[in-house]
Amino acid sequence: MRIDSRLVLLAVLAAGVIALGWTWLVGEDPQEAAPATTAASPASTTAADEEQDVAPVAEEQDTAAVTAATTVPATTVPTTTTAAPTTTTTTFPTPEVLGEVHPRLVDIDGWLQSQVETLEELRGKVVVVEFWTFGCYNCKNRIPYTQEMYAKYRDQGLEIVGIHSPEFKYEEDVDNIKKALIDLGVTWPVVLDTRRRTFWEWQAGGTAYWPRTYVLDREGRVRFDHIGEGKYRELEQTVAFLLSEEM
Repeated sequence: MRIDSRLVLLAVLAAGVIALGWTWLVGEDPQEAAPATTAASPASTTAADEEQDVAPVAEEQDTAAVTAATTVPATTVPTTTTAAPTTTTTTFPTPEVLGEVHPRLVDIDGWLQSQVETLEELRGKVVVVEFWTFGCYNCKNRIPYTQEMYAKYRDQGLEIVGIHSPEFKYEEDVDNIKKALIDLGVTWPVVLDTRRRTFWEWQAGGTAYWPRTYVLDREGRVRFDHIGEGKYRELEQTVAFLLSEEM
């Protein structure tokens, strides 16, 4: 059977018209349907943006949680009032007057390293009188303390007088005494009591000692008496007190 080509072309055209009419009736315009996908894209973008906005909030919440967990709660420290320590001032007692007048210097053989020849010439000064002899072990042990005190108080009115009363024969020699003064660093005046008359005058009673230390106040009264070594602090306190005393 032979088909006319014109009829075929007419049929195709008719089919196309029918298809277009059907599409229009249903409402599926391909040109309008495409933007739906495009429109959906902004919606996806908005959702993504919302997630990004939420994420920092989550981070802030986490940070707040960590801060809350690690922050030490403030505590009120009770105020403690500390009382000032009580300061106790120890007042050195007034040295007792042991003798209104000091004993005399008896039958001495002179002075060394001195511009005076009697104790009376030292009135107005505080005077430390020390009986000693250069061969005496205990006497030599006292010398460093005496040196220190002399250096500290000499310019304030202190004078020291060493009464050298020899125990042995070699200690009677004046040259030996002078050499000992240099070797031991004795720089204060020294009375030569070779026959120990002054030694016994001051230490009456049958027993006498090397060393023995006295302190005379500005009026010549005896205010301190100590036998042997020691009592260095009490000695210095006595001297300082008497130097501060007015006549």
